[in-house]
Amino acid sequence: MVMSFQFPAYFTAIFIITRVMSIMKISKPLDVHHKDIRAVDLATKLSVDPSAVESASRDFGGIVKAEPEAVLHPSAPQDIAALIKFSYSNSVPFGIAAKGHGHSVRGQAMAENGVVVDMRSMANKRRNGTGIRVSIDRLYADVGGEQLWIDVLNATLEYGLAPVSWTDYLYLTVGGTLSNAGISGQTFRYGPQISNVLEMDVITGKADFLTCSPRMNSELFYAVLGGLGQFGIITRARIPLQPAPKRVKWVRLLYDDFSSFTKDQELLISKNGRKDKSALDYLEGSLLMDQGSPDNWRSSFFPNKDHPKIISLITKHGIIYCLEIVKHYDDRTKHTVDKEMEQVLQGLNYMPGFIFGKDVGYEEFLNRVRSGELKLKSQGLWDVPHPWLNLFIPKSQISDFNNGVFRGIVLERNITTGPVLVYPMNSQKWDDRMSAVIPDEEIFYTVGFLHSSGFDTWKAFEDQNKDIMRFCNKTGIMLKQYLPHYSTKEEWVHHFGSKWKVFQHRKYQFDPRMLLSPGQRIFNNN
Repeated sequence: MVMSFQFPAYFTAIFIITRVMSIMKISKPLDVHHKDIRAVDLATKLSVDPSAVESASRDFGGIVKAEPEAVLHPSAPQDIAALIKFSYSNSVPFGIAAKGHGHSVRGQAMAENGVVVDMRSMANKRRNGTGIRVSIDRLYADVGGEQLWIDVLNATLEYGLAPVSWTDYLYLTVGGTLSNAGISGQTFRYGPQISNVLEMDVITGKADFLTCSPRMNSELFYAVLGGLGQFGIITRARIPLQPAPKRVKWVRLLYDDFSSFTKDQELLISKNGRKDKSALDYLEGSLLMDQGSPDNWRSSFFPNKDHPKIISLITKHGIIYCLEIVKHYDDRTKHTVDKEMEQVLQGLNYMPGFIFGKDVGYEEFLNRVRSGELKLKSQGLWDVPHPWLNLFIPKSQISDFNNGVFRGIVLERNITTGPVLVYPMNSQKWDDRMSAVIPDEEIFYTVGFLHSSGFDTWKAFEDQNKDIMRFCNKTGIMLKQYLPHYSTKEEWVHHFGSKWKVFQHRKYQFDPRMLLSPGQRIFNNN
């Protein structure tokens, strides 16, 4: 039988896969005349090029480095399944991590001495070249797990449609955010992105290629959503859509009193029905501190002429709390949106004279972080360490957190330069069957310290993060980490709490050889 390989490509593939097998201590002989022809084909998509390996060994956090032995550049989901099957069937399996846009901050998408799957390799090779198919009649989009949310937005807006739940930064992959939760200012009303998925295609740690939904393979469906990549790699997600607005009324209000700030936020998110026309479409809060301009890389909002009086206010109080709200509108509601926003603002206890507004396009608002990213990149300040800390804090303890952390640790250290977010969510918008964990209260706050640092100063921010965690542990604040990072099994068991046994059972069910997402250090932390 004549082999169909071209001579150079064939022997290059043999060389690569033999090298990878040797490095990973896989001693099984390669039968190139029979079933391992598929393995040879897989090897043509494996790279051991130093630049590819170096890229896969780093992430947005810029703190952790873990080199894989190879990088897979798949052209289709079947290549990923073949890689997993290859590892699963060997006596000494190797770890496999799916990497999207590399926005992890603690090495979660790395696979030391294993193989990293470059999901973005499929971005322009799927179906019609986009990996995004919009169903106008049934109001959903089938989206490849490798696709960026900005591309989902652009593709759906062509039909006047859009998803309802987003992240602040849109240059993240669909599979990446669904493996965590996907949160932003829409979460209080529409839930996280994991609460807005109809079905998925998933490749498990046993190389099973399954479609799952609440009615089909439901255990896998709920495991994968918020599952930190532990149970399978998402290759397709079906995202519900609704008619997209044209523009938004975007308002920021300033507070010098934390109690008024949180009470107003909690009042505003109490109106959260998906069809409630009086409800806001977006709500976030943040801190303004004495670190230069009141604007930051997430968005430039305040008029330049108002910067001096805002800075003066911050200097006086140390911290000013900023409430950010948005109301969508279109041609049908453009004549009533101002009145609706006025009704929202009635009775709020912000500082008189410190209200600021904008009217911008819907797409511009959702993609608001991009301009800041491009500016930082032009200054060489984007690819720097990001020692982030993201927490969920129960409503009943957010005041204690403010007193001990914001007005204690953060003000005393006075090193925080990046955005600090603090805004509430409704737990009823989360599905407890999913793997994601949240505090056990009806309302909880997300707090995000989105630090940027120099390559020689990130440890100071890391020390601050540790102080914050120690304070919470000492005072009994029942936090949960979002985008969690732990180094011991005991910490992970505590993190998942009552969900740990289910989480562990699902791991044994869908990834019994512990192949997937080793960078999370949940089941391989020894």
